[in-house]
Amino acid sequence: MDIKILATVFFTVFVAELGDKTQLATMLFAADKDVSKWTVFAGAALALVATSALGVLVGSAISGFMSPRQLQLVAGAGFIGIGIWTLARA
Repeated sequence: MDIKILATVFFTVFVAELGDKTQLATMLFAADKDVSKWTVFAGAALALVATSALGVLVGSAISGFMSPRQLQLVAGAGFIGIGIWTLARA
């Protein structure tokens, strides 16, 4: 295992997830006094693991016919498109 890659991915995903709508939704579920905090944690953790696994699988599949540079351009264009769409709807 490459500890440098592990740390880079961990910190990148950790920072990206701070304050996003997933974390806010998890906080709302946990705020309910009648809900087990461990159940909320387990559900949120499993969801993040599942989406991360999907990202790894799709990234591995795409890498067979798309260069990392092309993937970065497509991802960047997608983020810009989502930003424009969000601003237009505001």
